[in-house]
Amino acid sequence: DRPEHSALRAAYLDGSVVVTPNPHVHAKFADKRNLTLLSDTAQLREWGFDPAIVDTLVAGIPATERVDKASAERLWAGRRQFFFKPAGGYGSKAAYRGDKLTKSVWAEILESDYVAQAYVRPSERIIRLDGETVKRKIDVRLYTYDGEPLVAAARLYQGQTTNMRTAGGGFAPVLLMAADDSPQDCDRCATGEA
Repeated sequence: DRPEHSALRAAYLDGSVVVTPNPHVHAKFADKRNLTLLSDTAQLREWGFDPAIVDTLVAGIPATERVDKASAERLWAGRRQFFFKPAGGYGSKAAYRGDKLTKSVWAEILESDYVAQAYVRPSERIIRLDGETVKRKIDVRLYTYDGEPLVAAARLYQGQTTNMRTAGGGFAPVLLMAADDSPQDCDRCATGEA
């Protein structure tokens, strides 16, 4: 929508170019401002969502709110409880854990379009790296297409946000087990050879 992109916008609208990600799809599925609505119990109920769906959304999506000047003082005071993310960001770019924020970065956030999301501590897994046992944080993603799951993948990392630079980090397989399977059914998992 910025003036310097007017030629690209016109070309997109008349079908002369294909833009990826598709702006409509990005606005619908990737804009983090949507999380402010999807984690708002009162708003979802007002819209008439089925109570079971509301419960599922609120249980699975950390409480999220827009960052603005009116909420700045409260969010700064409680920053350790939040993760701050750019509304249109991806791949952890310019995302900050609240307890790591400096005042100068906070000033930049206030001048940008950000959301504050309740911080959820990542789970950890133990892996073997160069013969040693080490802990890595884990982020599990389910990739979908046309409403159907394609693949589940985990990202192993160290530090504040997911990254591909961590030794022993990067993508890792996710082993799906039936509800009646027990952990001992996977010998390779137990030995760390999976």
